[in-house]
Amino acid sequence: MSNNWQQPSYLSLSTQKRDGSRVDTPVWFARDDDGFIYCFSEGDAGKIKRMRNFSTVRVNPCSVSGALQGRGQQGQSTLLSDPSEVNRAYCALLKKYGWQLRLLNIISRVSGKIHKRAFVRIELGELL
Repeated sequence: MSNNWQQPSYLSLSTQKRDGSRVDTPVWFARDDDGFIYCFSEGDAGKIKRMRNFSTVRVNPCSVSGALQGRGQQGQSTLLSDPSEVNRAYCALLKKYGWQLRLLNIISRVSGKIHKRAFVRIELGELL
């Protein structure tokens, strides 16, 4: 796997709708030592709902605006519920984003949304 997966700040996460069309969303992501990709979102966000219905996703490194940067891959998403897995995901994201994630945490606490987060693990598959 190329190193371009570690450099960008954003990942374009493409999830499938019930009608078969796809929705691409730029998200923060981090990769752990085992090669899993972790990201998070608000628990009732559309991408989380779509992943509950269709676990196969497509991922591409991208810019903050969603402009693709490099070759994508297909992957299998898993919504994490085990606290130790959620902690592993959070630690990977904190290692990558540091003060930015800490600042987002403060905003999320104030707004009451920090406990509504859904963490996702993506296991990469074939190149697209």
